[in-house]
Amino acid sequence: MHPMPHDISDPARSRWGAALIGIAIMAGVDEIIFHQVLGWHHFYDLSTPAVGLLSDGLLHSAELIALVAGFFMLLDLRRRNALAAAWVWAGFFIGMGGFQLFDGIIDHKVLRLHQIRYGVNLLPYDVAWNLTGLVLLLVGIVLLGRARSTAATNLSVD
Repeated sequence: MHPMPHDISDPARSRWGAALIGIAIMAGVDEIIFHQVLGWHHFYDLSTPAVGLLSDGLLHSAELIALVAGFFMLLDLRRRNALAAAWVWAGFFIGMGGFQLFDGIIDHKVLRLHQIRYGVNLLPYDVAWNLTGLVLLLVGIVLLGRARSTAATNLSVD
């Protein structure tokens, strides 16, 4: 068996693979907690309950595909000794926060596919939903800055 050549780390692919996982995890949390357990909404609420349930199934399918694709990307990087761990964490949090904000702003407010909840004052729910997404995104951005800083320091040392 030949030893694997030492590949240079791949920060971009590490970040994107982890972002897919972050998106999938946050979509799963949304789908399981808010769609199934609490029953507050479906992914698409502008039709019949059967269509809403179908839309949840499609969301769940997309989330699982993203999860598997992200893990395969990271496993391939690890196999090639090209996984950049600091970039993985940045991508993971950016994916989670990005999904949460996209859902809260685009799906809820712009496209009006569904709301977090019905029959209640939406403002506290919207603020909590979007603030959570913003915090996750900011954590990812801070981690991305640290990863870039560490990479720049390592390049200047070499």
